[in-house]
Amino acid sequence: MKTLRQQNRQIISYTPRVEPAPPDHARRLDGYRDVWQLRGKFVSFVLVGDAFCRSPRFDMPQAAQRWADQVRQEEEV
Repeated sequence: MKTLRQQNRQIISYTPRVEPAPPDHARRLDGYRDVWQLRGKFVSFVLVGDAFCRSPRFDMPQAAQRWADQVRQEEEV
């Protein structure tokens, strides 16, 4: 049996980007609270404090909205 490659590889977790506002070229989706379409993918922008946290890119708007809801729940606690 072959040994696993890169056994000591560092685990990378996603840290949300912080931006002053959603970009001008992003298009907001109707029916979703925090979802914007950006370059063919869906991202969420959630206002945390005085800046927006940007999600990773998703293929479905529902996934982006779920991410935004989770961030909101974590910030309330």
